[in-house]
Amino acid sequence: AAISYHTHSGVILRPMGTTTFRFKVAAAASLAVILAGVVRSTDIIGAQTASRALPTEARAPADNPFTPAKVTLGRLLFWDPILSGRKDVACATCHHPDLGYADGIDVSIGVNGVGLGGRRRFEEPNAIPFVKRNSQTILNVAFNGLDQSGHYDPAAAPMFWDLRVASLEAQALAPIESLEEMRGDAYGEADAGKEVVARLGKVAEYRTLFRTAFGGNQPVTADNLGKALAAFQRSLLATNSPFDRYTRGDLSAMTSAQIRGMETFDRVGCANCHAGPMFSDFKPHVLGVADNAKVPATDTGIASGYAFRTPSLRNLRYTAPYMHNGTLATLQDVLGFYNSGRRRGRNPNVRRDQLDPLLNQLNVRRGGSDIIEFLNALNDDGFDREIPARVPSGLTPGGLIR
Repeated sequence: AAISYHTHSGVILRPMGTTTFRFKVAAAASLAVILAGVVRSTDIIGAQTASRALPTEARAPADNPFTPAKVTLGRLLFWDPILSGRKDVACATCHHPDLGYADGIDVSIGVNGVGLGGRRRFEEPNAIPFVKRNSQTILNVAFNGLDQSGHYDPAAAPMFWDLRVASLEAQALAPIESLEEMRGDAYGEADAGKEVVARLGKVAEYRTLFRTAFGGNQPVTADNLGKALAAFQRSLLATNSPFDRYTRGDLSAMTSAQIRGMETFDRVGCANCHAGPMFSDFKPHVLGVADNAKVPATDTGIASGYAFRTPSLRNLRYTAPYMHNGTLATLQDVLGFYNSGRRRGRNPNVRRDQLDPLLNQLNVRRGGSDIIEFLNALNDDGFDREIPARVPSGLTPGGLIR
């Protein structure tokens, strides 16, 4: 089933077929060349860079069709610290709209933390460790797995840096069970879902909201909790960046530096991994990024091989710092890593022969400033920033973030 969302930037277009779309963009560009002489043929979209914009509708799994009631419920649950063991952390604590639905720090502070973004810290005394990885934005997470042909399966969408679960429904429940993120020491991992569902079932307003969204005599279940949170996350779209407008045919949407950066991005090999409308192949790669000193044990990633999933490059303006553990503070640092650090292998636990061979095809020694300009063309600030004034539990929306 396909579901349509109107983004806050007002986009309501349906994606056109690839062949027709390319023809229209090329025709528009050719006309511009003829009439004004200011657009070169190479200024049009490179094949690897993604030949069309993000869709403006997101598909949902067959067993969780979109309804406004689910989104309403999911938003409240997302902001309600009742889901955490100590009732001090909400999903929004580490995925806040003021921070691009990320948290603005290298590795997250969940349970026993206070403050938001760079001001967040552990309260003392503290026995809770840092979350070992960087909090990725959930903007456009509805499109995880979207490939260059426009195909994706929301029921099998790749999630997390280590691809350990598939689908937003499964992803939504994982932090509730995590010691560092939301569970804390209030109960065991195996009991987390049962404990949270029991809490929700005691709140009359939640019983009504679950019944409205899902029906049935006992709608407050862990399965429906995951479905409601997933429905809300699928509504968080940012699909009207300058790049999206450019690929839809508005050739004035990107600057000349951004267009040069797009060409450079394709030419130097960035698109080998950062492909498709989401600028990710959603596959694991070994880059040899240094461990974060805040995490006591080395992070071995997928199958203990130091591989991590390629992140999307959309909305990077709002989601620094970068890489799986937030050790690179700026986009300049990221380019610098690819220019020099990864050749030496910054992580001493990663052998040179473990590094992804695609790294040898990457050369960003020149044109870095234009590449960054292009990455800025992937930002869209017209996303949903609504924060509920209250949540049904009566707790503070977002947890202890102020």
